[in-house]
Amino acid sequence: MDISIIIIIAVVALLLIYIIAIYNGLITLRNRVENGFAQIDTQLQRRYDLIPNLVETVKGYATHESDVFEKVTAARANMGNAKTVNEKAQADNALTGTLKSLFAVAEAYPALQASANFRELQVELTNTENKISFARQFYNDTVKRFNTGIQKFPRNIIAGMLNFKAFEYYQVESSEARVAPKVSF
Repeated sequence: MDISIIIIIAVVALLLIYIIAIYNGLITLRNRVENGFAQIDTQLQRRYDLIPNLVETVKGYATHESDVFEKVTAARANMGNAKTVNEKAQADNALTGTLKSLFAVAEAYPALQASANFRELQVELTNTENKISFARQFYNDTVKRFNTGIQKFPRNIIAGMLNFKAFEYYQVESSEARVAPKVSF
C-alpha cells in the first residue's frame, strides 16, 4: 500500500473524528439549553401553582379588590397557555406585574400581613422568584454558549450543514418586569 493513500485515509479519519466531536459538542450544548428552559418552566409552574392559594388568601381579607384578582387570574391563565420562549417571557412579565398589584393590595390590610398562611405563601413565592431568576440566568448563559458555538469557525460550517439554529434568549421586556414582585412582611 502506498504511503500517500495511508496519509489520505488518516487525514479523512481525523477529519471525520473532528466532525463527530463537534457534532457531539453541539448536541451536548443544545441539550443543556433545552434543560435550562425546562428548569425555567418548572419554576414558573411552581409559581403558577402558588398563585391560586395566594389569591384566595388575599380575597378572604380584601373582598372588594376584584379587579386585581381578575388581572392576576387572567395573567396566570396566559402563563399556562404560553409555549415558546418569547410567549413565556411575555406572560411571565405580565404575571410579575399583576403580582405586584396583588401585594400592593395586601399591604393595605394589616390583618392579612399578620396571617401565617399569607406569610408562608410570601416566603414560598420569594423563594420561587429567586429560583426563576437563577433558572433564567442559567438558560441565557447556556444559550450564549450554544449560539457562540454554532457561530465560531469551523463549527459554523458543520452547524450549518447539520441545521443547528440559534436559540432565543429569555428576555424581560419592560423595566417594571425586571424587578421581582415586592414581598414585604
